Amino acid sequence: MNNIIIINGPNLNLLGSREESQYGTVTYEELKDKCADKAKEIGVNLEFFQSNIEGEIVNIIQQSIKKHDGIIINAAAFTHTSVAIRDALSIFKKPIIEMHISNIYKREDFRQKSLISDISTGGIFGLGTNGYILAIISIQKLINNEN
Repeated sequence: MNNIIIINGPNLNLLGSREESQYGTVTYEELKDKCADKAKEIGVNLEFFQSNIEGEIVNIIQQSIKKHDGIIINAAAFTHTSVAIRDALSIFKKPIIEMHISNIYKREDFRQKSLISDISTGGIFGLGTNGYILAIISIQKLINNEN
């Protein structure tokens, strides 16, 4: 059974109560439950992690090198600013899916630059929280060389 982790960056713990026009009404807990259900359905061990602190995200990525077969990351605002997260992901050397609830390429200029897109295996943008479900399915296929 493949082990994957979904890593979420700053403010994603506030889903359902912030900028509903951008992020929808699904709460963070509801999102975790939906992802856990999909992972169980397709036979994936799933860990979920969220932090507002850049260094904690770097630490969990480093720990994932030996522990996980793939990473799904929504680095949120750190997508556009964190060389440290980019560097940690570049060391991972296994499938990585960059995930964003909103389409960062249709937002403000400063949000349209991702420091992690070019080192990610693929990306899902602008499909709402359903993008997480697609990411779980996709990373399972990547890990199993089914793509």
